[in-house]
Amino acid sequence: MHNNVDTLFNNLWQNYLSVTPSADAVHKLLGSTQQDDVINDHIALRTFNIEKVGLEKLAAHFLAVGYTECGEYHFEAKKLYAKHFEHSDPTKPKVFISELLVEKFSQSLQDTIHSLVDQIDETAVTNDDFLYSGTHWSIDSKTYEALLKESEYAAWTAAWGYRANHFTVSINHLAKFTKIEDVNQALKDGGFELNTSGGEVKGSPEVLLEQSSTLADKVACTFSDGDTVIPSCFYEFALRYNKPDGEIYTGFVAASADKIFESTNVR
Repeated sequence: MHNNVDTLFNNLWQNYLSVTPSADAVHKLLGSTQQDDVINDHIALRTFNIEKVGLEKLAAHFLAVGYTECGEYHFEAKKLYAKHFEHSDPTKPKVFISELLVEKFSQSLQDTIHSLVDQIDETAVTNDDFLYSGTHWSIDSKTYEALLKESEYAAWTAAWGYRANHFTVSINHLAKFTKIEDVNQALKDGGFELNTSGGEVKGSPEVLLEQSSTLADKVACTFSDGDTVIPSCFYEFALRYNKPDGEIYTGFVAASADKIFESTNVR
């Protein structure tokens, strides 16, 4: 496992860029030329609640570089469980890891996911590069389509494997913007499509967090029966507010995260 948090995030970022070509354009649009003010608020990763690759296995890579567990979240409708992690250095990005509750789905979905996970070499999960290693299995487009009917999350994870599902611009750190509505308008003016599920802005000052996101890029994914263009990763934008004690809120809001997941929906 990595012993350097910055190396880990740099590798995650490069891997994310490889399937999210719009991310560079978002940087140019939102960042100021004078300084590097596009700061990453958090990343998110997806997995399955199968012991070999469960949430805790992914979390171990972050615990090894100074992260601690901070909150847990339940997504009943999507059948997901998640936790978020924070680093002892508050300037380091937060990490949001979710896992699919596989046993809550049909037998065929369970069989498919277990067959994919069975193909992963046990040692790969603790390797330095596991969190940005992509898929460790072979899957055809028909299997992907079958998963999609039951769980967009399952299909996405089966297609793309282990990588950052999204990075997040911290609006608090931007020089050119202070309001999430202005960020959203700039993105739309720049030709980006936003995730409108639950409204363009998810959350509110009252819950101390406002979030929005682009719709995932569409890129060619290599299946065993050829390449198919499907949604890959997206970019999120987060504005955090101060708690009554004056400290900035660092957690997540389940109701908002629930809608952010839909940024990768097939459309």
